[in-house]
Amino acid sequence: MTLLCGQTLLLFGLLGSLAGLLAGLLGIGGGIILVPLFLWVFNALNYAPELVVHLAFGTSLCVILPSALGSALGHRQRGNLELQQVRPLALGGLIGALLGAALAVRLPAAGLKGAFGLMQMLAALQMLLGSARPRPAGMGSAASGPLLAIGCCGGLFAAFFGAGGGFVLVPLMLLVLRMPIHLAVGNSSALIVVSALFGTLSYLYHGWQVAGLPPGCVGYVHWQAAALVIPFTLLFANLGVRLATRFSQQRLVRLFALLLLLIGGQMLVEVIAG
Repeated sequence: MTLLCGQTLLLFGLLGSLAGLLAGLLGIGGGIILVPLFLWVFNALNYAPELVVHLAFGTSLCVILPSALGSALGHRQRGNLELQQVRPLALGGLIGALLGAALAVRLPAAGLKGAFGLMQMLAALQMLLGSARPRPAGMGSAASGPLLAIGCCGGLFAAFFGAGGGFVLVPLMLLVLRMPIHLAVGNSSALIVVSALFGTLSYLYHGWQVAGLPPGCVGYVHWQAAALVIPFTLLFANLGVRLATRFSQQRLVRLFALLLLLIGGQMLVEVIAG
C-alpha cells in the first residue's frame, strides 16, 4: 500500500470532504475525522508504532489550518465572527496549544481521554435539554477573562488530541458565555486557525530531530499526506459555512450535541476497550 494507491486516495477524498464540511458547519476543525484517517493510513503503511500517533496528530493539525482559515473568513463575511472576542480567545488558544503539544508527547492519554469523553457527553445532554440559551439582547459581550480561559482549554485539547478544538470551544461558549450558536461557530473557526497553527509548529519542533521518520515528513507532520487531503477540506469547508447560515439556532445546537455524544461515547469505548 502507498499514499497514491486508489484505496488511500478514495479515503482521503471522502473523509477529507467530511472533515471540511464539519469545519464549516460546526466550527470544529475536523480532527475527529482526520486523526482516525491518518492513524489507519500510517498503520497500513507499516510506519513505526511509536511514531504513528504523533504523526497523525501533527498532520491532522496541518490539514485543519487552511480549512479553518477558509471557514473563519466565510463566517466573518456573514457577520458570525467578533474580532474583539476572538483576540482573548486566540491568546488563550496559543498558550493552550503550546502546552497541549508538549504534554501530548510526554503523557499517556487514556485517563485524559476518558475524562474528556465523559465531559463531552454531559455537555451534549445539557445542550439537548435546553441549557444552551443565548443571552438576552442588551446584556453585553463576554469579559476577556472567561474568553481567555475558554481559549486556553480549546487550544490545550486541540493540540493534545490533534484536533481543531471546536468540540471544546463551541459547547463552552454556548453553555458558559451563552453565545448564539452561529457566533460561537464563527468565533471557534477563527480560534482554530490560531490553535492549529501553533499546534502544528509544536509538532514540527518536537519531532524535528526524531530518528526514523518516514519519507515526506518534517517533524511530526507528513507533508505529502497533508497535501493530498487539504484540497478536499478546503472545498467542503466553504460548503459547510453556507449550510450553517440556513440552520436555526435550535437545529444547529441539536446537531452539535448529537455529534458530541458520538465523540464522547467513542472516547469512552476506546478507554474501556483498553
